[in-house]
Amino acid sequence: MTTATTVRRILLRTAWFVLAWIIVSEADLGSLVMGVPFAVLAAVLSTALIRSDMPRISVRGTLRYIGFFVVQSVLGGIDVAARALRPSLPLDPGCIWYPIRITGRPARVLFADTISLLPGTLSARMDGDRLEVHMLDMCARSIEGLIALEDRVGAVFGQTLAPRTIEDLA
Repeated sequence: MTTATTVRRILLRTAWFVLAWIIVSEADLGSLVMGVPFAVLAAVLSTALIRSDMPRISVRGTLRYIGFFVVQSVLGGIDVAARALRPSLPLDPGCIWYPIRITGRPARVLFADTISLLPGTLSARMDGDRLEVHMLDMCARSIEGLIALEDRVGAVFGQTLAPRTIEDLA
């Protein structure tokens, strides 16, 4: 990394950290006396400590992932609550081995961790290119949700995945 690149990264990160400080401090401009030095320190340390071979993150993909995660969290919570409140307790729990398309450890960890955060699913273990997923309902909709989630996680890391349908997993 050249000196100019390093300086540009530090300045850009400082701007982001100052913006974050302003948001966290509820726009109390008097707090910038403390916030700006810490923003500069955080920018310098993050530039020095983050490896240059880290995968690139797509801002657009990240925003789409966040929206998807919020919507699926709410829908999943409603679905699990509705199932728990019904006397018939409509569940079909089970595990599947899901073949992972995304590459790179950070992307796979984000995928597995997101599965565990969404209501009704849990990533149990990863074995090579497969991920064991426990689901409260083994319906097609749940598996299609895994495929959609993997597409969103891939987009965060700039990966365009080959299209997949539920029939591809049979």
